[in-house]
Amino acid sequence: MERRKEAALGAAGDGHHLGRACPSRGGTARVPATGGGEGGRSPAELIQRALEFKGQGAECYKEKKFREAIGKYHRTLLELKGLGLLPPQPGGDASGALTPEQRHTVERIEVDCYNSLAACLLQAELVNYERVKEYCLKVLKKEGENFKALYRSGVAFYHLGDYDKALYYLKEARSRQPTDTNVIRYIQLAEMKLSRCAQREKEAS
Repeated sequence: MERRKEAALGAAGDGHHLGRACPSRGGTARVPATGGGEGGRSPAELIQRALEFKGQGAECYKEKKFREAIGKYHRTLLELKGLGLLPPQPGGDASGALTPEQRHTVERIEVDCYNSLAACLLQAELVNYERVKEYCLKVLKKEGENFKALYRSGVAFYHLGDYDKALYYLKEARSRQPTDTNVIRYIQLAEMKLSRCAQREKEAS
């Protein structure tokens, strides 16, 4: 449990601000839940709606309502994809109508959501490390030096048993924040695992 919380350290900041109170399960969200593109909304209005969902996710995270936060972050991404603000498939160009500033905002929202989703998952009783890895790699595809994504990728690969990759991402994270104690601890754990694996191979040969 302690290591899981360390892996999610600093996650609350991923959602940034623009938060509203987290709606209760039985309550009604303030932001309309209608599908994207309805009513001839402008790209600016659609992006603002996605930002509001992301803000609600951040509030839910702060209140430790992680499942609800995950739902809000997924809704944010769904809004973006459904509204055509993100390419639905690799190589697509659905965002061509946006201004450079709007594209940057959309990318920022996407990165924040995937980082926050990984942080939420790491708080679960049974962590889906495969999904954590998937979300973190999505962040790194856009921001290769994102510290949180590098660190959490390392944590995910470690728990998935891929210690070489874990060490790679953890060392990349350490190069950005050399004194982070959680990164240092996981590097030590990964090195110990690799050392034991090497010892077993040596004994078996």
